[in-house]
Amino acid sequence: MTGRERIVDAHHHVWDLSVRDQDWITGDELAPLRRTFTLADLEPEARAAGVYATVLVQTVTVPGETPEFLALAHDNELVAGVVGWCDLTAPDIADTLAALRELPGGDRLVGIRHQVQGEPDPAWLLRPDVRRGLRAVADAGLVYDLVVQAPQLPATVEAAALLPELTFVLDHAGKPPVATGRLHPWADDLRALAARPNTVCKLSGLVTEADTQSWSVNDLRPYADTALDAFGPGRLMFGSDWPVCRLAATYREVVDVAHTLTQSLTEDERRRVFATTAERVYGL
Repeated sequence: MTGRERIVDAHHHVWDLSVRDQDWITGDELAPLRRTFTLADLEPEARAAGVYATVLVQTVTVPGETPEFLALAHDNELVAGVVGWCDLTAPDIADTLAALRELPGGDRLVGIRHQVQGEPDPAWLLRPDVRRGLRAVADAGLVYDLVVQAPQLPATVEAAALLPELTFVLDHAGKPPVATGRLHPWADDLRALAARPNTVCKLSGLVTEADTQSWSVNDLRPYADTALDAFGPGRLMFGSDWPVCRLAATYREVVDVAHTLTQSLTEDERRRVFATTAERVYGL
């Protein structure tokens, strides 16, 4: 078996603009995303690329989205896990997480995410009320997905140190400045996070951090190599970031680029990046 025969897509989205607006889709650059994207759109592309399971990740910070995603997972065997949203600062967060587990598809809830990248406080993750919520996530047996900008990485390092019982999954390798070609301080902060054993990284989202109109594999390679070196294949997982990736590449192109960036790995190492790390971390 090779990596191309068994792939878990550990990061993708769907949204239905007839159900609710995606208020982050603004401006000409994101205009191609201002339409509905469904699992029916994704599934043929994913299956054709060799994907057998996916993780559906939250897009907006509203309570109603997570139950909807769990219902989608309940009705579609492709979605093996859901990373949802709930208010980490709410006093009843433990009860909220337990209630989500009781819903149709609740057994597919594998993690929680918040749009930390949009928080004005760079130390938001370190607030006492947030840390309390993160402990509840850990107590529920879930992981926490980190969507942060590169300058917010130092706070994630401290959060991971303060909460060793919680597994943190870094989305999109911490959004490195691919378009500028700069590696530092992103690379140093990424290595500091990787030094915490309770952290994992997604090889995802790099094509949209590059120049979306003229990127090349060589533009992405220094960042992928840094993530691989820092976390190793056992703590790195592939994600497409579909449909956001469509701003720069097709689904198949994203999969092919990920294979190209990992071609120096052994067959077992590729299997970890493309399947078993996600299976283990998310309990798929």
